[in-house]
Amino acid sequence: MLTIACRPQRPLPIVIFLGVCCCFQSQQGEASGLLIADGGLGGVLEIKEHEVSVVINNGIAVTEVRQVFHNTEQRIVEALYTFPVPSGASVSNFSMIINGKEMVGEVVEKKRARQIYDSYKAVKRDPGLLEQVDYKTFELRIFPIPAGADQHIKITYCQQLDFDHNNATWVYPLATTTRTDINQKTTGKFALTVDVKSEIPITKMFSPSHEEDFAIASYTPNYTRASLEVQEGNLSQDVVIAFDTERPRTGVDIVTSKRSGEDGYFMMTVTAGKELEEDSAGMDYVFVMDISGSMGNDGKLTHSRNTVDSFVTSLGTEDRFEIITFNNAPQMHFGKMTVVSDESRKSAEEFLKSQRAKGGTSLRPAVTTAYKYKDGDRALNVVVLSDGMTEDKEQSELLRLISTAPSGTRVFCIGIGNDVNRPLLKQLAEGAGGLAAFVSQQDDFARQSQAFRRKLMRPVATAVRIIVNGIETSDITPEALPDLFYGAPLRLSGRYKNSGDATITIEADVMGRPISQTVQVKFPDVEETNPEIERLWAFQQVEQLMAGIRRNGESAASVARILNLCEGYSIAGEYASFIVLENDAEYSRWAIERRNATRVNRDDNARLRLQEQLLQLRDSALAQTGPAEPQAVAASEPGHQNGSQTSQTSAASPSSTLPTPTDLNWTRQSSPSVSQSFSGGSRGGGAIDPLTGLLAIGLAVAAVSNRKRRGIKLENPNRN
Repeated sequence: MLTIACRPQRPLPIVIFLGVCCCFQSQQGEASGLLIADGGLGGVLEIKEHEVSVVINNGIAVTEVRQVFHNTEQRIVEALYTFPVPSGASVSNFSMIINGKEMVGEVVEKKRARQIYDSYKAVKRDPGLLEQVDYKTFELRIFPIPAGADQHIKITYCQQLDFDHNNATWVYPLATTTRTDINQKTTGKFALTVDVKSEIPITKMFSPSHEEDFAIASYTPNYTRASLEVQEGNLSQDVVIAFDTERPRTGVDIVTSKRSGEDGYFMMTVTAGKELEEDSAGMDYVFVMDISGSMGNDGKLTHSRNTVDSFVTSLGTEDRFEIITFNNAPQMHFGKMTVVSDESRKSAEEFLKSQRAKGGTSLRPAVTTAYKYKDGDRALNVVVLSDGMTEDKEQSELLRLISTAPSGTRVFCIGIGNDVNRPLLKQLAEGAGGLAAFVSQQDDFARQSQAFRRKLMRPVATAVRIIVNGIETSDITPEALPDLFYGAPLRLSGRYKNSGDATITIEADVMGRPISQTVQVKFPDVEETNPEIERLWAFQQVEQLMAGIRRNGESAASVARILNLCEGYSIAGEYASFIVLENDAEYSRWAIERRNATRVNRDDNARLRLQEQLLQLRDSALAQTGPAEPQAVAASEPGHQNGSQTSQTSAASPSSTLPTPTDLNWTRQSSPSVSQSFSGGSRGGGAIDPLTGLLAIGLAVAAVSNRKRRGIKLENPNRN
């Protein structure tokens, strides 16, 4: 039996992320995807082409980035390419074209990977190295790039997309400050295609960041594509894609992956549905706003001011609030809890406008001061707006402080942009029973601010426990469940042995009353449609171990476990890196197992199957468009528009078809593996609806049981 309980005695009340990208109009500021000729000699390198293919299949996003680097120098150079770490994503592949064929990288211990790379540099062979240099940045090194030559590379990562009620957001990060000395843009084509397949019908897809640049086509209610293609795209601004579904993605979802004779993997998601009614009792809010020097970059301080102003404007007359700004020391505005009124709102607005970014970052004294505002039985919400760039020596002390928040206090963290210490802020918020949100500066700010405020003001369920009987499970993440908020998924991942029927019982407290719901689930003996969740499980295990290191310091046991997971599941991180060698013989010479080559072949075969399904959906939809002649049908594809889709489509372009591994003649030296598919599985949603009987029926999943599923079927045991 598996029992996972929430953190003890935590009171009730998004995380947005992802990869390397370009924008299409001249912008000021620094770019995240920066390419230079390194090695002390300077030089000029170009990103000749940049193609991105994204498939979001029922909430799991797989992003593949292909780039062509061009050496404009008349000498051999080393390429150094920096880009932000995708938040919440597992970087699962790095490969290069060497001698006309694709060589897939393998993950080894970080220091060893660098030693191997440097040894090849000495003899001017063809290594590539991808390593994580800190919590937010990857560096990609390639050597040698001959004079006037091109170098093709590919990076792939996957993530479980977060849904907020009926909306999902995918962000491709670009705006950051990894380097400030170079402004980059592609010399040739930049193309990006996002394919979204959802069991819950899609009602709208849009781009808050580049509304006029995307061509969007809805082929069926369950499949929509967004694409763009430009020449000479600037690398300076995030790309954001969002889509709405016709109903919330609520209830209990389970996805599994299992090969015959091996342990299986599962991912369980519990998502709350409609909002609770407004609580008539007022609450207290302390807004803790970072004004250190690092907040002056990329307009972060301006966005923080706007966030606080948005919250204060929406508070009720029974609420009270205070604003604390901090850099080296905290500064209080009112000096006490102040009732919300037109006068206090105006005073807060003027105070926020007067703040300037300067000094260092010391978050602990500000949080300690905020705790002092706890007043009797009134709920206290501490909302921290910071980039988390606090001193390293303060982090473990800060985490201990967060875990001892006064009873009735919740801590929420909001990070703006990509230059943010996401792991620390997330750990701080969850340690005090709250949530963390990370918002792209190119997103619709009002939309994300309102979504986060709903979570803060409308808690759904506390003391959440998930109990699995009938199947043996292990290696569960997280070790303790957080509270369940409106629209914010609660996720559980683990491994299981054997197969068969099991019961899942979810217990929680809602508005002071205990609820319980049990559903029947079948864990399959073989499920080959979701291989990507194995890496996601391993990535979450690594993240949990890294959180322990930030809290308690590094230990030999924790580092060894992280390395074992990274090498075994091909995950780049702070302790392990990708290395690409010239051929299989070189991997053998260094005694590096070809684990990732096998995994990537499985993933590619899965994607090809999904591409075939999406192509069939497009063809079927286009057959109903325009004149009956086949030629006219084929020509009309990019112009098709579903009646429920308000966005426009554009003329035909190369990005109108989903790129495949053969489009650029990426022929591998390794042998193919078992064919898989990303489609199918157990995704979708039941219903958690407090306004229509949550207290009576518990965490209901009737909507799930009415749909046919591949792999796992969730059933409501009370259904006749």
